[in-house]
Amino acid sequence: MKILFIASEGLPYSKTGGLADVIQALPKALVASGHEVAVVLPHYRGTRTAATAASSLTIPIGNGLRFPSIADGSVVDGVRYFFIEDPQYFDRAQLYGENGRDYPDNAERFGLFSRASIELAKQIWRPDVIHCHDWQASLVPVLLRTQYSGDPAFLGVPVVLTVHNLGYQGIFGRDALARLGLPETLFHVDALEFYGKVNLLKGGLLFSDYLTTVSRKYAQEIQTVEYGHGLDGVIRLRAADLAGILNGVDYSMWSPENDALIARKYSANDLAGKAACKSDLLDQLKLPAANLKRPVVGILSRFADQKGFDLIAQMAVDLLKEDVCLAVLGTGEPKYESMFQALAEREPDRVGVRLGFDNVLAHKIEAGSDMFLMPSRYEPCGLNQIYSLRYGTVPVVRATGGLDDTIEAFDARTGAGTGFKFQEYDAKELVATLRQAIKVYRDAPLWRKLMANGMAKDFSWAASAAEYTRLYKRAWESRAKVLAESQMQGSVPANRKIAPNI
Repeated sequence: MKILFIASEGLPYSKTGGLADVIQALPKALVASGHEVAVVLPHYRGTRTAATAASSLTIPIGNGLRFPSIADGSVVDGVRYFFIEDPQYFDRAQLYGENGRDYPDNAERFGLFSRASIELAKQIWRPDVIHCHDWQASLVPVLLRTQYSGDPAFLGVPVVLTVHNLGYQGIFGRDALARLGLPETLFHVDALEFYGKVNLLKGGLLFSDYLTTVSRKYAQEIQTVEYGHGLDGVIRLRAADLAGILNGVDYSMWSPENDALIARKYSANDLAGKAACKSDLLDQLKLPAANLKRPVVGILSRFADQKGFDLIAQMAVDLLKEDVCLAVLGTGEPKYESMFQALAEREPDRVGVRLGFDNVLAHKIEAGSDMFLMPSRYEPCGLNQIYSLRYGTVPVVRATGGLDDTIEAFDARTGAGTGFKFQEYDAKELVATLRQAIKVYRDAPLWRKLMANGMAKDFSWAASAAEYTRLYKRAWESRAKVLAESQMQGSVPANRKIAPNI
């Protein structure tokens, strides 16, 4: 089967969050299972690739035309990469915005990206299935089922949309319709209209053949008012076509046995390297060796309320009353960046902070920390808690979404479980759970048992890729019925391929 991924970011070329990890790992796993996969991404300023322009396009945006080019990139791990090049739109300092604000023309930027990706699928790389990701690619299914609805190139091609985080929906003023070259007929409750505005993700949810999200628990949560961000009714409407498929992990990159970025490799059978990695992490953050005797709590995240940083802000002083060390890497809301900088100034011997994204340091935090903190308000899947398990770094999480699916609460009496988690979104519960973890840390044999439990877990991509393959097949078969009916009516060429290599 030929599968085309359309996403706004993806490693090894661009990243702001977990979406980029998925766009690198899932296509790779699908190729390993016998499929042909291509990925199309915007060509951002930071994208480093030897891609060469394959063709130029004429794309209508609003009342004008733009002329992006398609760059044909290299094949990485069997996956072919394409890039949409438009320097005015994508040659910018960041992917989506700067200084905590989105770029004001994000609708046009990703509208052009979506239209150009469709033309790529029509002219250059003809897929059997199109797999879109998040609001930035949600215009693809809308366009395919409206303006491209009579195009025989796409009549039999299903679209799967994965929601990585329902909190980000691509909401714009009503004038975005004109700016995107969309008809006013799409501004109604059964299409893009959302409380008087345009919601691109809503359009993707309604016009895609199948929907997925990145954990079973999150697929249930987003059908509720609490987690639905105003779209819970739409999700419930499409519940029969929604699947929660847990993200996997690429253990060739995220495993202490294989990781070339950490100070010393180690495994569940030989944990000596873990101590060396802890020492190296302290050196990287310029923290004294006295912290080797303390539990190091790692934080690696986008700094936002969604990630639980309002709870951390409430309990930071209480946390530092405990004999712990903090190793922090991330960027995000200025108030939280300032908070961590202030903590580091207050406790320079126990708080190490690095603002920004640093892939090497991210690996070192996973390997060198004793605990990993993820107190999210909601978490569709989360990857770092899964990485942490394999590195013997014990997760402390809130029981929501993928965090609840992947972490089993530790029972000191039986020795079963892989981490610590709390239910209510409450700072006092977070502090109490951390204290519970610290208490177990002081019992070395029990802590080693807990580490071993986590390191034995397997969240590799193979199982998830198999679930996606089954979903692609169902989506293709349902869409193929439409194609067959059209062929009987004579509206589609009879030589159009009917069965992909599934």
